[in-house]
Amino acid sequence: MIDKFLIAQRIDFIRGLLKQLMFLSGLTYEEFTKNDLNVAAAESYIRRCLEAIFDIGRHILAKTGCVELAGEYKSIARGLSGKNFISSDMGLKLVQMAGYRNRMVHFYSMVTDQELYEILQNNLKDIENFLVEIKQTVLLTKDTQGE
Repeated sequence: MIDKFLIAQRIDFIRGLLKQLMFLSGLTYEEFTKNDLNVAAAESYIRRCLEAIFDIGRHILAKTGCVELAGEYKSIARGLSGKNFISSDMGLKLVQMAGYRNRMVHFYSMVTDQELYEILQNNLKDIENFLVEIKQTVLLTKDTQGE
């Protein structure tokens, strides 16, 4: 059975990180890169958001009998979309997020200040949209798939 309390906790965690990311998104590129702590914070907050997103997805898939889809990050994205927990458009975004999460974890030395700043400017809404879709399909429904 899906643990809605766990999902709600992860959503709150992500929302807290998004507040910090929104603050950083208000900086000019010069302000953002002037202080190394801004760049390090953005990288950490983005990576932690992505980890929490995929933790949510893994939990949902595992608890609804789709354990085979709950292992690899891109499989989690495709599984959530394929099982209608998120829209197909969000599924495609999540596949991209999975790829970027892997880049941050395995190719961290290649992540640039510029790309982090671009994410702050252009992609935070994708994280918020994921939260809205999960809330609608998992937290606000009486009968969640697999329960």
